[in-house]
Amino acid sequence: MRASTHLQGVDVSERVENRSEDQAAPATKAGRRLAAQLAEKKAAEARRRRQSMLGAAAGVLAVVALVGGLVWLNSGDDDKPAGNASAASPSAPADQVEPSAPPAPELPANIDPALKTKPTVKPGTGELKKLTVTTLVKGTGPAVKAGQTITTNYVGVFYKDGKQFDASWDNGQPATFPIGVGQVIKGWDQGLVGVPVGSRVQLDLPAALAYGDKAEGGRPAGPLRFVVDVLAAQ
Repeated sequence: MRASTHLQGVDVSERVENRSEDQAAPATKAGRRLAAQLAEKKAAEARRRRQSMLGAAAGVLAVVALVGGLVWLNSGDDDKPAGNASAASPSAPADQVEPSAPPAPELPANIDPALKTKPTVKPGTGELKKLTVTTLVKGTGPAVKAGQTITTNYVGVFYKDGKQFDASWDNGQPATFPIGVGQVIKGWDQGLVGVPVGSRVQLDLPAALAYGDKAEGGRPAGPLRFVVDVLAAQ
C-alpha cells in the first residue's frame, strides 16, 4: 500500500509539472510572435525613412543640376560673338537701359552767322544806374516768355574794365535754365524776357541786379556786362 501511494504521488507531481510546462509554452510562443511583429514593423518604418531621404536627396540633386545647366547656358551666351547679341538675346531690363541724352535745342533755321562765333566784349563807360538792354543781332524767332527754359551762349565781363569772369563758350556747351522765375540773377530775368529767339543782346547790369557790390564765394562784384545769344526757348 505504501509503495502504491508513493508511486501515485510521483505520478501526480509529474502531471502537475507537465501541465505547468504546457501552459508556459503557448505564452512563450505568443511573446516571440509579438517580438517578431514589432521587429518587422520597425524594419518597415526604417525602410520608409530611408526611401523618403533618398527621394529628398534625389530632388535636391535635380534642382542643383537644373541650376547648373542654366548657369552653363548663360555663360555660353556671354561667349557668343557681339554681332549675334541682338538676335539671340532679349532686350535689356528697363533698369539697365542707359539714359538717353536730352534732346538738343532746336535752333532757328536762319540763325545769324554771327551767333556761331564768340563775341568780343568791351568795357562800359560812365556810371551805370539802371538795366540797359542793347540788341546787337535781332533774331527772327518767337519772343521769350517768362517760365520758358532758354538755351544761351554768353560772355560776362566787369563793366568798368571789360575783364572776363565767365563765358559759356569756354565751358564747351551752351547754358540752359528757366527764365523769368527767379532762377538766375534779376538782370537776366528782366532783360531776356521778350527777346526774340536768335538774337544777340548786350545786358548792362547795375550791381543791385547782379551779385551786389560785395559779392562772396567767387562771384563777381559791382556792375557787369553780358553779351547773350538766345539760341532756343521751350
